[in-house]
Amino acid sequence: MAILETKSLTKGFGGLIALKEVSFELFENEILGIIGPNGAGKTTLTNVISGIYLPSSGKIVFNGMDISELPTHTRSKLGIGRTFQIARPLQGLSVLQNVMLGSLFGRGNSLKVARKEAKEICDFLGLGQIERGITKLTVLEIKKMEIARALAIQPKILFLDEVMAGLNIDETKEMIESVQKIRAQGISICVIEHVMSVIRELTERVIVLDRGEKIAEGPYEKVSENPHVISAYLGEEE
Repeated sequence: MAILETKSLTKGFGGLIALKEVSFELFENEILGIIGPNGAGKTTLTNVISGIYLPSSGKIVFNGMDISELPTHTRSKLGIGRTFQIARPLQGLSVLQNVMLGSLFGRGNSLKVARKEAKEICDFLGLGQIERGITKLTVLEIKKMEIARALAIQPKILFLDEVMAGLNIDETKEMIESVQKIRAQGISICVIEHVMSVIRELTERVIVLDRGEKIAEGPYEKVSENPHVISAYLGEEE
């Protein structure tokens, strides 16, 4: 059963069409990959679904509800979580305090509840020494903290925007295991990624964007043999 569906989703910025009639479904407890070259519209798609941008046309249906015109904070409270391609942790706050923000502002919990939940989420993701300031964190720990903050809103779906970027082989393996643990909690996940080995290992299904349009959809093995996809993107893979 689809928990999220976009119908002919289009987003324009003046004369630039960043998304053009993109339709896809995310099913319950699925890990869906979203791939494509730089500028394909992957992050714009996430921004429109999460409410940062409103669509120029088309619909977004979440749990049977049309959320196309709802503001970001409302979508967050409904259960749409995301990370950002460029991590922006709040300076001057500890790891724990950064994670607490999702519970405090995403769900309106008290400080006591937010602290308790944030500690549990950090433990779940293997984040230790959570009273540290963020300047003490590794790249992997910063990315995990960003995911933890998104999990603090108790999402039903989670968009992960290039969380593997900048990680070494061992760190990537650890992050893959973390994503699998999150899915095991019943959360549907969209993984936006350039690392194709990650897409092969994590996803059941992939959609491919190019110049704002969906050009292919299906299991990675099938999509990777599509001549259009090879020409637009996979032919660049090392």
